[in-house]
Amino acid sequence: MASPALLETELEELSRAFEAAPASRVIRWAVDRFSPRLSLLASMTDAVLIDLAVKVDPSIEVVFIDTGHHFPETLETVELVRRHYGLNLRMVTVGPAPAPLGADGCCSAAKVLQLDRALVGRDAWLSGLRRAEASSRAGAPIVGLDRRGLVKVNPIATWTDDDVAGYIAEHGVPVNPLVAKGYLSVGCQPCTFPVAEGADPRSGRWAGTARTECGIHT
Repeated sequence: MASPALLETELEELSRAFEAAPASRVIRWAVDRFSPRLSLLASMTDAVLIDLAVKVDPSIEVVFIDTGHHFPETLETVELVRRHYGLNLRMVTVGPAPAPLGADGCCSAAKVLQLDRALVGRDAWLSGLRRAEASSRAGAPIVGLDRRGLVKVNPIATWTDDDVAGYIAEHGVPVNPLVAKGYLSVGCQPCTFPVAEGADPRSGRWAGTARTECGIHT
């Protein structure tokens, strides 16, 4: 097994090489190298990454974390997407919290810890993170190591909002109906609000607080 330093260097080189590559090529690399120890994390704002991934590997495991605080529209989108693609879907359900946790504690318990649980036994995972979503994501690599030491693959990191909209229109990709109501990045109901015109897509998450990420992508 390669040392962590060697692996990190290899991933940095791959990330640079993938800058101009189509997302499907990045996904194919991940599937060929890591399947079946590979998962895709879905937020269900839209199914763009899922659409891309199942065209490469129809059996890829798609993980959705049901925090117990999602909008009804998001849960309806999960079921729509599951049926549309015949997904190998794994729902990770969060148990009831013993006491109010606040935004920081809720994100840690309801998302980060549950993703840790979902990724046990995995070597890599796919994420729909994009650099255009927020300034905090501007430097996101296409492939790299996450805090667990797993390989995290962001196949559409370089995509613009127009790229996403164009792909959705061309391929008939399911979209969460909340997007049409101004919720451009959909998370849990208590912490997600419509986005002001011209603002970055994630500005409606944890509005009025200093928080910018739930911890999954940190």
